[in-house]
Amino acid sequence: MDVAIVKYNAGNIYSVVNAMKRLGIEPVLTDDAEMLQKADRVLFPGQGQAREAMEYLKAHQLDQVIKNLKQPVLGICVGQQLLCRHSEEGDVDCIGIFDVDVKRFQPQKHEDKVPAMGWNEIYDLKTELYKGFGNRADAADAAMGEALQHPYSYFVHSYYVPLCEETIAKADYILPYSASLHKDNFYTCQFHPEKSGKVGEQILKNFLEIQK
Repeated sequence: MDVAIVKYNAGNIYSVVNAMKRLGIEPVLTDDAEMLQKADRVLFPGQGQAREAMEYLKAHQLDQVIKNLKQPVLGICVGQQLLCRHSEEGDVDCIGIFDVDVKRFQPQKHEDKVPAMGWNEIYDLKTELYKGFGNRADAADAAMGEALQHPYSYFVHSYYVPLCEETIAKADYILPYSASLHKDNFYTCQFHPEKSGKVGEQILKNFLEIQK
């Protein structure tokens, strides 16, 4: 399987490269439009500032390349946010796959820290991306079964996507929000599956197995 990872001015890309290698995949890290279009799967990860990322993507015409991809695409962290309509981070228009605006967390009490950082449970899981979750029988061992029934993933973010029609996983921090989205061939995770242990590994496996 040919897996391409979008190369742009965002951090955290190499941890995703390493996660693919742990699954036996040698991904290609590229900003070449033809290579991205030809790949069987495309990963769009990132950490960084939304406005700076969008300026880079537009300058290299990668925003349109990503928008027109036909194979399964997985946006991770800032990658999820950049696939939305608009972000409050830098007040910038984004790629627009998902017709929803990215908001900044607003602390409601003293213990509400921004950015939200650490492990958090994801729930109300839908689509093939979460195949096997919630079903202990699908796991190879008891520990994995428990992880699938009560999946925790690793988050680091100051901005969130509100709940919407395309939400396929939820998480709670200050308020319920979209931990994951899906529309057509586009899937996303606000959390970092590449840093989320067995749960994240299963999600990445499921992504690779999604039928076009």
